Amino acid sequence: MNEYDSAKMLDLLSEKEEFTATDTPEDADLLVLNTCSIREKAQERVFHQIGRWKKLKDKNPNLKIAIGGCVASQEGKKLSQRAPAVDIVFGPQTLHRLPNLYKEASNTEKKQLDISFPKIEKFDYLPQSSSDTVTAFVSVAEGCNKYCSFCVVPHTRGHEVSRPVEDILVEIEALASRGVREVNLLGQNVNNFKGTFENEKKSLAFLIEKVSKVNGIDRIRYTTSHPFEFKDDLVDLYKDTPELVSHVHLPVQSGSDRILKLMRRRYSAASYLDLISRIRENRPGISFSSDFIVGFPGETDKDFQDTLDIVEKVGFDESFSFIYSPRPNTPAAEMEDNVSKDTKKERLTILQHKLNELSSKISRKMVGSLERCLVLGVSKKNPGELQARTENNRVVNFATDANVVGKFVNLKIVDQLTNSLRGKLERF
Repeated sequence: MNEYDSAKMLDLLSEKEEFTATDTPEDADLLVLNTCSIREKAQERVFHQIGRWKKLKDKNPNLKIAIGGCVASQEGKKLSQRAPAVDIVFGPQTLHRLPNLYKEASNTEKKQLDISFPKIEKFDYLPQSSSDTVTAFVSVAEGCNKYCSFCVVPHTRGHEVSRPVEDILVEIEALASRGVREVNLLGQNVNNFKGTFENEKKSLAFLIEKVSKVNGIDRIRYTTSHPFEFKDDLVDLYKDTPELVSHVHLPVQSGSDRILKLMRRRYSAASYLDLISRIRENRPGISFSSDFIVGFPGETDKDFQDTLDIVEKVGFDESFSFIYSPRPNTPAAEMEDNVSKDTKKERLTILQHKLNELSSKISRKMVGSLERCLVLGVSKKNPGELQARTENNRVVNFATDANVVGKFVNLKIVDQLTNSLRGKLERF
């Protein structure tokens, strides 16, 4: 979501104020930091970055510093009080006002603050993407009503709102006309999408069916899903919608029913496993990734073992795991945290080792297989090679002289590396 928002900020500033991006902070007239407050470490990095930028402002008083995103929404006026070098503070729902906020800050030399929640107004003001990539994020819903006990998102991004289906399709059709072949539909609780179509509320499954018919769009992903909101029509879609990739990111957070209840996740380990099973019935070989929180307040050795058990049962592919981080204004922050820091670190190490083991096992099984991959561009590791991505979100680097960027190709997987695969072009 932040990548999508950041790209839109650049498009807006280019269109409204004729800004161009620079790789050199010293040359900038405006420095924008788009922030995340999902974890405490990410939030603290914001203030460290502002401290570095303040040195640039000391040399160039005309330089403006703008802080957007969830930390801005959470901290509000306190942010510029704690960091006086900041000129503009704006939230995720007011990024479309950034050009005007910059103009006001420049003309009046007064600090600007706008962290209001004008629902989906911003999408009416966002210009078409200037990106020339073959994959694209598309925000379809924002905010969340789940109020999981550990999560700050409802406070920083507001209540759930869904964009109209027609508006989303217009954006995706424009992307397809520019050469985009894969879209990733975004929302904090994306599978509870309730956008209107011809004045009727529709589901994510309905939206995906519509997107699958857009000429040029051959792959569809979505993130992030909540297991409680995974509707039957979305499960059924895996039977006969080839554009929908064989990969689902489905955060479980914990395998312990007791901890899941404390987290207010609204599902059990058994219901989660049943959902996995039903999706696999419709799409054999589908890959799952997940999110995990280790060391939640009150987590016992048995609770942690339950998490390891669900990891083993599902066989997750490339997941994210973190030590619990208390966030302001959340119920979990008020709970007694009786798990020691050393225990948390030890559990995280054990879990990550297990997850890496499973991911490596899946990669090894892929060696020798023929994978349909979308070629993204030049490899980040070797400019003499190209980089592609498999359906289950694996990066594949391969050598070729053929002009295949933006195309789907068949790659034979010939080797497994630590964070990627190596392939050989078979045909396209």
